[in-house]
Amino acid sequence: MWRSNAERRMARVGARPRKIPPESRRRPIDFAAEPSRLRRIGWRLREDSQFLRSAVQLAFALLCAWIGIEFALFVAWGTSSPGNLFVARPPGAEGFLPISALISLNYWIQTGSVNTVHPAALAILTAILALSIFLKKSFCSWLCPVGTISEALWSFGQRLFGRNVRLPRWLDAPLRGLKYLLLSFFLWSILRMDVGQLAAFINSPYNKMADVKMYLFFARISSVALWTILTLAFLSLVIKNFWCRFLCPYGALLGMVGWLSPLKITRTADTCVDCELCSRACPSSIAVHAVRRVWSDECTSCLACVEACPVKDTLAVRSAPGHRAIPAPLLGGILAGIFIAVTGLAMLTGHWQNAIGREEYRRRMQTLDSPMYQHFQGRVPAYGPND
Repeated sequence: MWRSNAERRMARVGARPRKIPPESRRRPIDFAAEPSRLRRIGWRLREDSQFLRSAVQLAFALLCAWIGIEFALFVAWGTSSPGNLFVARPPGAEGFLPISALISLNYWIQTGSVNTVHPAALAILTAILALSIFLKKSFCSWLCPVGTISEALWSFGQRLFGRNVRLPRWLDAPLRGLKYLLLSFFLWSILRMDVGQLAAFINSPYNKMADVKMYLFFARISSVALWTILTLAFLSLVIKNFWCRFLCPYGALLGMVGWLSPLKITRTADTCVDCELCSRACPSSIAVHAVRRVWSDECTSCLACVEACPVKDTLAVRSAPGHRAIPAPLLGGILAGIFIAVTGLAMLTGHWQNAIGREEYRRRMQTLDSPMYQHFQGRVPAYGPND
């Protein structure tokens, strides 16, 4: 008797599902049957959500790499002797300043003004929060470069060792709480600041050079930091999304905001055959098969569970049970559209490029070892009007 790939996977894992009616079975697609490479790619982008997501991840990773190269050339210009070729600073580098972005957001809420030191950081954070309001923390699985690296590591570890380690619930739950403790610390520190304190931090020499200091942290990495990163990378090989699942405060924030999202993975219980393939496919270890709507803060809308479901229209992203399913290409389009719309609006309204001039950048980069560019127990040094 012919069986689908999904049914063969059920047999391998020992699942005992109800029989899938022939008219409801999702037939596997033979993409190799299309001789044209371009048409085959287009077909896969329409029909294979994981291929589409990988394409979006790759595109965003290449964008981040391009920004990184531009920023490295900018720093090389600023720290070298006069006469070297000037390379403009890419504002997108501010996307790697989450603390400064949160402080900018608090300042914006309290004053209604966008600061001119790191305006792009605020725009990018606003775009990411908007994504989470509409599509849970989809940023983590579709766009985040750290999330992309994390997924590549555990996928490689799965091939290398044959499986990933799944921690027992008594250990997994408290470890997942660590990122919320870190988030609570940052939010408590930022939300208690008044307008004067916020403005003092935003306009401090330390914050003005935060992106340059961040870059030099990795370019001139210490042995302690290197070994810490290597340890996290190894743990990510054996445990799916170790950093994202247990330690990332940014992910904790997006998970909380994602509870507001109207678009959630929704299971149609009447047609579900209880194969549990959705739960086995979920990289966040969510029991998708046991719920009607996935409310979990760990859900990243990666659609791996939807792709694994062997029954038509049983698992999908919907605004409510019974509502029309949102196909992967539309979801990807919404995701890209929101991000481009918010950051594009910032560009059009003059809230993208900062107000720090070329000569000020050069002067500050030449004196980065000065105490005013350091931080002490989370505090920035006092500075004068000419600093």
